[in-house]
Amino acid sequence: MEPESPEKDRGLQWDCNRDPNAKYEYLDHTADVQIHAWGDDLGEAFEQAAVAMFGYMTELDTVEELMEQEIEVEGEDIESLLFQFLNELLFVFSAEPFFIARRVRITEFDKENFKIKATGYGEVFDLAKHPQGTEVKAITYSNMQVYDGKNGKFEVFVIIDI
Repeated sequence: MEPESPEKDRGLQWDCNRDPNAKYEYLDHTADVQIHAWGDDLGEAFEQAAVAMFGYMTELDTVEELMEQEIEVEGEDIESLLFQFLNELLFVFSAEPFFIARRVRITEFDKENFKIKATGYGEVFDLAKHPQGTEVKAITYSNMQVYDGKNGKFEVFVIIDI
């Protein structure tokens, strides 16, 4: 018997890999969801984790790139930088104007001083246009992993509280 997918659990009938450029997947985790994202470099892995988070909240193919939202974050180490990056993007979704990104680009990634500047491209979330997925309540540090080129892999694992 095949395990139920998180997408099926939340009632959305779509696959995150419909976009051939998607470099993320949702992994089962008790009561939460683990995002596994990867890229050609660590910046792309972070970007893909952000897109995966937004993709869990709605079907991204319904989101148009009508506006931009810039963010800047700092961390104490690479894990806290990933946490702060995703947390800030979750904040801009949770506060007016309820911005949801279809795409996220990191414009500056300082891995020595743990700083990121990024831009999200999307629009204001609208229930009349965007199917409601699962609410993401918080980003967690639980089992967070960041691989910065070890064995040629740039990938992140992060659990989101739903």
